[in-house]
Amino acid sequence: MEEINWQDFSKVQLCVGTVVDVQDFPEARKPAYKLTVDFGEHGIRKSSAQITELYELEDLLGKQVVGVINFPEKQIGPFISQCLITGFYNDDGKVCLAVPDGKVPNGSRLA
Repeated sequence: MEEINWQDFSKVQLCVGTVVDVQDFPEARKPAYKLTVDFGEHGIRKSSAQITELYELEDLLGKQVVGVINFPEKQIGPFISQCLITGFYNDDGKVCLAVPDGKVPNGSRLA
């Protein structure tokens, strides 16, 4: 793995946002949800997330998540993803969301 320096890492804008809407995404090749996330001063952004195996729609609404908000938009089928919601693969290969341990203001940047 290539080492990076602090300046490289600081280019990635990882921020907290709250899920304000979540919908099924039946057009996706792999099961996914369409999330709308409020990143505070950075605005509201949409993302496709392949997290259907561990999360139900109702569990996600109001949940704070960590997202990369400075990637370029990406076309995913008929949907345009405006951020990348982050997570980790568990032992079963399912994605567990990266979330703050406590409530923090939307838009807060990873420190």
